[in-house]
Amino acid sequence: MLYLIGLGLNEKGISLEGIETLKNCKKVYLENYTVDFPYSEKDLEKVVKKKIISLDREKVENNEIVVEAKKENVALLIYGSPLTATTHISIIEDAKKNKVKYKVIYSGSIFDAIAETGLQIYKFGKITSIPKWQKNFTPNSFIEILKENKKIDAHSLILIDIGLDLRDALEELEKSAEEKNLKIGKILVCSQLGTESKKIIYGEIKNLKNKIVKKPYCLIIPGKLHIVEKEILERF
Repeated sequence: MLYLIGLGLNEKGISLEGIETLKNCKKVYLENYTVDFPYSEKDLEKVVKKKIISLDREKVENNEIVVEAKKENVALLIYGSPLTATTHISIIEDAKKNKVKYKVIYSGSIFDAIAETGLQIYKFGKITSIPKWQKNFTPNSFIEILKENKKIDAHSLILIDIGLDLRDALEELEKSAEEKNLKIGKILVCSQLGTESKKIIYGEIKNLKNKIVKKPYCLIIPGKLHIVEKEILERF
């Protein structure tokens, strides 16, 4: 059987159900390519009391763990909640095609934690992400999502590509917004939500570039603010 188990937002975020399930798993894998973890694999191993095998994108997506799960109980640990990354639903589809039983064990994710900013969850629009630009590849299609959200006064959650530092992410956002004629006011930087090192900062992009924040982090561009939302944001 194949288990997709959410880890939550810190090393102790895995559910009791997840811990109990791992006791019956022959192999425990960790998906390590969609987020910059706020803790080490050794810290996680101490909590789950299992040897963890780290997997990159290729090894997760090439169907190997599904094949293994035909013969024995296999777990794939995923930061946050298991299905927030779109790539993971394909694992379930592979399991179905190969007639492999599976179970998803959920946990807390960034989509829960952003409520701590005071912004109302139901007022968020489409989610987008900022990729890490390469020398000759600088995609900025994420701006179109931000424009769509702005038209309906919705808040925008921007996820950040693994390995992308805050200053670089803000510069990519600033340059792309200028090219696409999108005016951006104050934004939120949310770092390591769900951990003891959490940090929420609110301000103009130019004043945030030199801030030091730990990974993982995300950006939020507020839409039209309710008076209560505005009061809470100003405290950050």
